[in-house]
Amino acid sequence: MALINSLEKSGNFLFRNRGRIPVVLFIAAIPVVYFTHVSDLSAKSQFILTIFSVFLSVLGFIIRALAIATTPKGTSGRNTKEGQVAESLNRTGIYSIVRHPLYLGNYLMWTGIVLYTFNFWFVIVVSLLFWLYYERIMFAEERFLERKFNDDYMDWASRVPAFIPTLGKYKKNTIPFSMKSVLRREYSGVLATVIGFTFIDDLRRYFETRQFEWHTPWHIALLVVLVLAFILRSLKHYTKVLNEEGRS
Repeated sequence: MALINSLEKSGNFLFRNRGRIPVVLFIAAIPVVYFTHVSDLSAKSQFILTIFSVFLSVLGFIIRALAIATTPKGTSGRNTKEGQVAESLNRTGIYSIVRHPLYLGNYLMWTGIVLYTFNFWFVIVVSLLFWLYYERIMFAEERFLERKFNDDYMDWASRVPAFIPTLGKYKKNTIPFSMKSVLRREYSGVLATVIGFTFIDDLRRYFETRQFEWHTPWHIALLVVLVLAFILRSLKHYTKVLNEEGRS
């Protein structure tokens, strides 16, 4: 098999199984937290790292929200577990400054959680693995878009970077921002992120004190997000409150 076909095949396989990434990260975080000497960091340093970790995850969510809230139905920003979906090509809004905003958002959201372990080597390793993993997924997606949209895609791809945004090339969205799209599609990602922070916090506390504490700020945040996620999921599956014409 030619290398280009092999990369595309592996990219499609990794795309279908990308939902397993959080499980792998959770398992890997256990020994990392155990062997990380938090006592080497001052209370101020821990506070700054915590704030920065949360900031990265929130930034990742905002980037994903901008992509999802301005994506019309059947465009290149809406793929499924089964494969690639695209009836038209996204080239405005956030897609005018970066070709893969959803994966950039994913990276920032998960990097925030990884940084919360206070282990910089873990951040570097996860970043490298993320790039190796998602590079193949992006390659497979771009091969699909190249075959479907030909010169239109090549012209857009030649001007817009794959992963690092260039703000100076921004073009206004062709459709308005939809909060309903964000509420309908992003509650599970926010819940997974809060679970990640809570998991790391619980691990660190247990390894330090050999006890679990259930009344922490992260547990309160998790409870709030769980309730909101349940409400939004119910509205999504049992009502039409969050439905919008022309949106995925």
